[in-house]
Amino acid sequence: MGVRVTVATYAEDPVLRAGIAHQLRPRPEVEMVAPGEETRAAVTLVVVDQIGDDTVRLLRKLRQGKGSRTALVVGRFEAPALRTAIECGVAAVIRRSEATGDRLVSVVTAVARGEGVLPGDVLGQLLDHVGQLHRSSLDPGGVTLSTLSARETDVLRLVSEGFDTNEIAGKLSYSERTIKNVLSEINTRLRLRNRAHAVGYAMRSGLI
Repeated sequence: MGVRVTVATYAEDPVLRAGIAHQLRPRPEVEMVAPGEETRAAVTLVVVDQIGDDTVRLLRKLRQGKGSRTALVVGRFEAPALRTAIECGVAAVIRRSEATGDRLVSVVTAVARGEGVLPGDVLGQLLDHVGQLHRSSLDPGGVTLSTLSARETDVLRLVSEGFDTNEIAGKLSYSERTIKNVLSEINTRLRLRNRAHAVGYAMRSGLI
């Protein structure tokens, strides 16, 4: 077995925290850190009913920390709230109704590897929203369609549809290493934190 992923949990009530702990504590892939030791965590799970002002403040505080990446487990949300969460550095979003032990472990390990996980249906709503924006409302000095190559745009579209790196490589007939390099280049050039942030940023700017 490989190195266990250390996980910290922030929940808006004890019942939510206990539910996540019940799912994760028995799993050999993860180690739940004790209260007060959150700085040891590689991944931080934030568990809320909905994304409100308190959640946004917490996400912004976590973004300022070092070492840990954040995943959000949420009961309900709308597209604007999802965009805000991504801008606050969230690497993964999971609906509470889908937060089984297997799903949580899958997401936690993906986030620890530097990947992002976002709900495909909500991303579709975001794409529709962005498509309705007028180009004139965008910052003329900001990013434009030419910021991304055709290959980069294709990769981001497939990421937004929920495909993983291996699946994207197969669909575009590239190696998995090439896809990872493309995503890394996008993040570096646009100064983004991860693939989830890259997709959210590109959609918000009308690039995809």
